[in-house]
Amino acid sequence: MIWVWGIIGFVALQRLAELPHAERNTRALMARGAVEIGREHYPWLVALHAAWLIAIFLALPSPPIIHAIPLIVYIVLQVLRVWTLISLGPYWTTRIITLPDVPLVKRGPYRFMRHPNYAIVAGEIAALPLVFGEWHVALIFSVLNGIVLFFRIREEERALDPRRALSVH
Repeated sequence: MIWVWGIIGFVALQRLAELPHAERNTRALMARGAVEIGREHYPWLVALHAAWLIAIFLALPSPPIIHAIPLIVYIVLQVLRVWTLISLGPYWTTRIITLPDVPLVKRGPYRFMRHPNYAIVAGEIAALPLVFGEWHVALIFSVLNGIVLFFRIREEERALDPRRALSVH
């Protein structure tokens, strides 16, 4: 049981610890003239992630079982997550913040795809409930996340489109 609490607690603390970092980056970018896009859907994103962790906790089987393969997948996703955050550096936030006339980041996983962080988060939302055998939580929140990301990625693409001709390596 201690491992179950440790895993869920780690994820919750990780998410909470990222918020001040994201907020500092947001403030610094805004001070440089950045603008926020898609502010209306941000509360839905926060609510989705909080509800996801709560649902995982509430749906824990008794006794809880940890499945190794989804746990390994989740750990690999954490390594990819850190790589993504490091690659974005001061541009990483939890909001859609764009700084006009600044090239897009094209290093790290951004060399290979436009939205690696969203792909990683989608994987996390599916993998973590599966660690505990909660396929229904994985399915429900994957669908909900897909809906939120549909709108978020459209907003982000519009915001970043003017900066696509520029590049940062």
